[in-house]
Amino acid sequence: MENNQVNVALAAEKILNQVKKVIVGKDNVLLWVLAAILAGGHILLEDIPGVGKTTMALAFSRALGLKHNRVQFTPDVLPSDVTGYSVLEQGTGKLSYRPGAVLCNLFLADELNRATSRTQSALLEAMEENQVTVDGTSHPLPQPFVVLATQNPVGAAGTQLLPDSQIDRFMVRLSLGYPQPEDEVEMVLSRQSADPLSQAEQVCDTQSLQQLREIVGQTYVSQPVAEYVVKLLDATRRHESLLRGGSPRATLAVVSMAKAVARLRGRDYVVPRDVQEVLPVTLTHRLQAIPGAEVTAQDVLRLLVEKVPAPKLR
Repeated sequence: MENNQVNVALAAEKILNQVKKVIVGKDNVLLWVLAAILAGGHILLEDIPGVGKTTMALAFSRALGLKHNRVQFTPDVLPSDVTGYSVLEQGTGKLSYRPGAVLCNLFLADELNRATSRTQSALLEAMEENQVTVDGTSHPLPQPFVVLATQNPVGAAGTQLLPDSQIDRFMVRLSLGYPQPEDEVEMVLSRQSADPLSQAEQVCDTQSLQQLREIVGQTYVSQPVAEYVVKLLDATRRHESLLRGGSPRATLAVVSMAKAVARLRGRDYVVPRDVQEVLPVTLTHRLQAIPGAEVTAQDVLRLLVEKVPAPKLR
């Protein structure tokens, strides 16, 4: 098992080193994205346009050796553009399936919240069941499969809210934010001779990524740690400032992300600190504060970490 630990940590370092050639000064966000990929989850990036969300996704696809497709979601994008469609073959009279953009390893859903609700919902089956169904026939997606979706801030021109059922299917929600001035200067200088994206090299492939995911999935979670996660999630459902707490899917997301973080820290077991570290990125987007509440969902999570006693592991 020790070799497995080293492999995950070393592989992660190699992957991140390539992505950092393209994205400067956002090491923490890059770590969370990779952890979510290793945990088998989907990523939602909420930010203003132009901060590098799409570029980051392309850098990860290049470093991981993933086939990627990108759809710029606008109101005229149809569900069939995502899932594919059937056409009638003139020679045989049978329906033939034409794959949609989602049949890839890394699907970049750019500005997802600009599309209609019907088109947004076309991703639900793919995100949950790793397949799409067209005209009654199910088509499996290539593995590994990751959705990396971007959305503009709520209230931005031409946007509409993602349905709660879809929000809950994203393992993490992250934000890149503006770069620091010194990082922005480095960004400008690095583009004088060539596009940094062309310098990112492939250091992994789909088979290796699947193996890393299997190792992450085998990370040990003790009963006290599992009970700690459930107590935290149950507390969100009972908190007086929250209209909606975390779902059972959120519980599994917290555990999966904690496993990935444990491996990235060189351990084959999860400790309470791992759980506490992943709570903000895995839960904030799933919680809904009561209108007019004086605290935010992030505030509630901080209070619960202080209130709910963490187990002491031997």
